[in-house]
Amino acid sequence: MRRFPSSNEPALPAIGPRNDWQTIVSLLPYLTAYRWRVAFALTCLIGAKVANLGVPIVMKHIVDNLVSVRHLTALGRAEHAPGIVLVGGIGLLVVAYAVVRLSTSLFTELREILFSKVTESAVRQLALKVFRHLHALSLRFHLDRQTGGMTRDIERGTRGITQLISYSLYSILPTLVEVGLVLGFFVVKYEAYYAIVTLVALVAYIVFTVKVTEWRTHFRRTMNELDSRANSRAIDSLLNYETVKYFGNEEWETKRYDENLHRYRAAAIKSQHSLSALNFGQQAIIGTGLVFILWRATQGVMAGRLTLGDLVLINTFMLQLYIPLNFLGVVYRELKQSLTDMDRMFTLLTVSREVADQAGAPALAVRGGEVRFAHVSFAYEPSRQILHDVSFTIAAGTTTAVVGHSGSGKSTLARLLFRFYDLDRNDPEKYGGAITIDGQDIRDVTQDSLRAAIGIVPQDTVLFNDSIYYNIAYGRPTASREEVIAAARAAHIQAFIESLPKGYDTPVGERGLKLSGGEKQRVAIARTLLKNPPILLFDEATSALDSRSERAIQHELDQIARERTTLVIAHRLSTVVHAQQIIVMDHGRIVERGTHAELLAAAGHYAQMWALQQQRGAAPDARIEEAAGEQ
Repeated sequence: MRRFPSSNEPALPAIGPRNDWQTIVSLLPYLTAYRWRVAFALTCLIGAKVANLGVPIVMKHIVDNLVSVRHLTALGRAEHAPGIVLVGGIGLLVVAYAVVRLSTSLFTELREILFSKVTESAVRQLALKVFRHLHALSLRFHLDRQTGGMTRDIERGTRGITQLISYSLYSILPTLVEVGLVLGFFVVKYEAYYAIVTLVALVAYIVFTVKVTEWRTHFRRTMNELDSRANSRAIDSLLNYETVKYFGNEEWETKRYDENLHRYRAAAIKSQHSLSALNFGQQAIIGTGLVFILWRATQGVMAGRLTLGDLVLINTFMLQLYIPLNFLGVVYRELKQSLTDMDRMFTLLTVSREVADQAGAPALAVRGGEVRFAHVSFAYEPSRQILHDVSFTIAAGTTTAVVGHSGSGKSTLARLLFRFYDLDRNDPEKYGGAITIDGQDIRDVTQDSLRAAIGIVPQDTVLFNDSIYYNIAYGRPTASREEVIAAARAAHIQAFIESLPKGYDTPVGERGLKLSGGEKQRVAIARTLLKNPPILLFDEATSALDSRSERAIQHELDQIARERTTLVIAHRLSTVVHAQQIIVMDHGRIVERGTHAELLAAAGHYAQMWALQQQRGAAPDARIEEAAGEQ
């Protein structure tokens, strides 16, 4: 497996446009699952168009009969004929007219009823597939992407599927069927002239629409990109609301957002101007075709070759064709937009999973829970290596702490243990090594089983914008309410929850901002307790807390770590003095290891950090790290 791309290749595939047919072909599997429904819907479509073709034909006979009656009446040859004909002939024609028009509506509605399940099912399945795929992608992908823009791509893509199916089945295909029926009727019933003029006008209209719309497509792509960028910046700014307030940069954020809106406005104006040019050209083509056909039909009536009903029939056919054809231009533009929107969503599915399970990978079998890092070397970028030949073992049921200043690679160990990144088997000396749990290489087992065996209390606990109960139950969603409450009680947060007016139903706000740092940490502890994993990972779990909260939470962490294999990543050395093994890292290398007493006796790097923290009374982490790094 390659860890890095070449220098002239992007780390992730660029999201760019694909061929429209590729996008359509990508959608077809989601429709063929309902092939019989699709076939019945198409049958109803043809039935609706055949019935619609009968409407002007029946109207022609009504007009011709009325002309005949009027002619006979004017000659005085049939005093009683008008009434008889009206009741016996025209009356039946009027009923037939109503029946064929009603049949058109009936078949149209049946088509929509049959196809609604197909459309909604396709949207649901594809949205789920994209959502699942995004969760399966590596942390590297999500760090390089802006979530706001991605969510807009998915939203527009799923809406584009609905529009594509709707426009194709309800507008484009019916119009093409009707065009074929009308052209055939012209050739059989009248003369080829009408079919030729109609066909030429249609071809000219379609070619003009396609060419101009293709020219206009880049305006829409630009608008989409600018819209996603503006939305991403807005979400990023709002998510960092407190930071914006801290620095008084509201106007700065507004200006950045307005820059994108200004560019979007310019692209939208260009798009509208080109749309006006397209509409005018379409109407010019339609008007020209109508003039040629109606002039010929008028001459036929004057020469006696055609009846007045024929003129009405031809004119009605042209209107039936050109009215939806006029809308076809709008449909095609919307279709191109839908394909553009779908393209970005389908491209997300083409992004390969950097971290993927091997075919037939077994589940992790945890026996004791021994964790071993063997000659681990790793880098996020080829020019900056993070870990250098790191090896250590956490014996089952023991606690190992990793300490060191920022940038020493401590958090990278946690990310590798969770398989957010995979070690490279092909280059073990530079970017490889192995991590095993009870002798099983974590690359050879499923990610789900691996992560199910590990519980984490992170430095920055980010909660869902939901209730306290939901966030605790997230550790094991199938847990009963009694188990959730028991976990909260064990994390010593039960009293706080009961003091709230809404209790467990209290919303925590965006990212849990309605709770204090200590309260969020206790929720994280309760969540981990509910999960009840055999392996624990504490990543700077108390670094953001005051001394009193730190002591209380540290006691709880020590309690839940008993008889579990535990990896603690810490800055404050006072939190790891009871660890059976302490590993000191510096610039991605292990420089010392041992117990707290052994490391103090060695008077090395650890002893210097300990003395500095004792002198400064556990000064802020950043200053401790800086001083330790200088030493």
